[in-house]
Amino acid sequence: MVLARPEVEAPGAAADRKPPRAGARRTAVRLGLMAVPLAFFGIFFAYPVTAIVSRGLTDGGQWQLARIGEVVTDPGTGHVLWFTTWQAAASTALTLALALPGAYVFARLEFPGKRLLRALVTVPFVLPTVVVGSAFLALLGRGGLLDEMWGVRLDTTVWAILVAHVFFNYAVVVRTVGGLWAQLDPRQEEAARVLGAGRWAAWRRVTLPALAPAVAAAALMVFLFTFTSFGVVQILGGPRYATLEVEIYQQTAQLLDLPTAAVLTLLQFAAVALLLLVHARTVRRRESTLKLVDPARTARRPRGAGQWALLGFVLAVIALLLLLPLAVLVLRSFDGPHGYGPDFYRALASTGGNGATLVVAPLEAIGNSVAYALAATAIAVAIGGLAAAALTRRDGSRLVRGFDALLMLPLGTSAVTVGFGFLISLDEPPLDLRTSWILVPLAQALVGVPFVVRTMLPVLRAVDERLREAAAVLGASPLRAWREVDLPLVGRALAIAAGFAFAVSLGEFGATVFIARPDNPTLPVAVARLLGRPGEFNYGQAMALSTILMLVCAAALLVLERVRADRTGEF
Repeated sequence: MVLARPEVEAPGAAADRKPPRAGARRTAVRLGLMAVPLAFFGIFFAYPVTAIVSRGLTDGGQWQLARIGEVVTDPGTGHVLWFTTWQAAASTALTLALALPGAYVFARLEFPGKRLLRALVTVPFVLPTVVVGSAFLALLGRGGLLDEMWGVRLDTTVWAILVAHVFFNYAVVVRTVGGLWAQLDPRQEEAARVLGAGRWAAWRRVTLPALAPAVAAAALMVFLFTFTSFGVVQILGGPRYATLEVEIYQQTAQLLDLPTAAVLTLLQFAAVALLLLVHARTVRRRESTLKLVDPARTARRPRGAGQWALLGFVLAVIALLLLLPLAVLVLRSFDGPHGYGPDFYRALASTGGNGATLVVAPLEAIGNSVAYALAATAIAVAIGGLAAAALTRRDGSRLVRGFDALLMLPLGTSAVTVGFGFLISLDEPPLDLRTSWILVPLAQALVGVPFVVRTMLPVLRAVDERLREAAAVLGASPLRAWREVDLPLVGRALAIAAGFAFAVSLGEFGATVFIARPDNPTLPVAVARLLGRPGEFNYGQAMALSTILMLVCAAALLVLERVRADRTGEF
């Protein structure tokens, strides 16, 4: 008598053979999670963008489809598209090269002032582009630091654009990749080294594949931000360089050529959609279940010359690339007409001397910005959390891939288009929101949701599926299993996502400038209006208001770091 040898199933194989009822319930739960984000993006993104594009491409009710071919085949359009693409790729590569060592340092090393420094590196991300452009002109332009010391000027060159993009997006890589890196079990890499692998080989074969989804998510966000760059290119690039976003603004606001602007918007939209499709196919193949640990167990004091040298390199990059422009900003805010002093700060408390620039005291913009940002953060975390939960399971269906791509489209869509779209589409009941305060947080949340999803999703997908299966076996519903299993493990990622959403909302300018009411301006809008008027006094107040914006952001992020440290046991 021959006994058949029992087959041993691979871990998770039973999950692939769920009864039809369980599979149907899982699909229903996923569709339920998708419903709210889909409704949100359909009403506040797809509808406004479609309205403004259709208005630009129609004349007397007739579609001007021939205009699409004329604009697309124009050699000038091809030149703008080529520059937009390659400068975004170069900016992304340079940002990754400089920021990945920073992600390692903040994830694995412990040193004095780490919490404060981690909050400071996020500050550049929320500063208005007009302010950053002015600060970099003081460093790289005529009479700037480089010009005075070595006679070198980099303004109106592509290098100034690339450096400013790294300044903006350094925190995206550090916080997105570092958030997951801090939770990876270092013993897996140590085991590879015990088996004979060198430090580099162990990192390349063990750690890098685990970090690939987070690195890809960070690279995608950086590319989208630089692909749609507007203020940096316009200020530092001069008339020689123009991205699609700059060209859309010029066609809309200066030439009043809405048909051309609409075609360029569609071209930008198509390029972003193609990028998202490639990203979804690439990342899906690299995602896997990971063993996540308490971040407090992974951070150690630097050991050996290599770690100390790496720490020194990261601190030097932060000091020269991030803190030096911020220092120039602060110094200019105190450089008054009668020498250094708080003259510009005193002037922020009243409307005197501003004329028609601001109808309220500039300081009132601080409370407006914080209130708007808190509301936008709550919306972004709620919508993004539901979306990330719906995308947790990797089944590769077209519905999931399309939903994933939809969530990233606001980062690749012209803010000018979104702002105009809000004005012309949300003006009739039941969506007459033009006079409602919620309009600004809704526009800001559109940009915050992708950061919430991209920050939480790699961590959610790294959770061992067998933990959810065990909860289901014990009778937990999918919602309770997510609350009891996933949420405690992704608490850190959720805190990082909330910080990103708050920071993005504080600094959002492109769409807000069109919909913020004159009596309730945000900080970036107030800064832009002050910079738009000539005179040293207006410029000084803009620098002072920008410094306050920087301090508000740093304080908020520092509070978040402390809360996160209390939750994770980090010291």
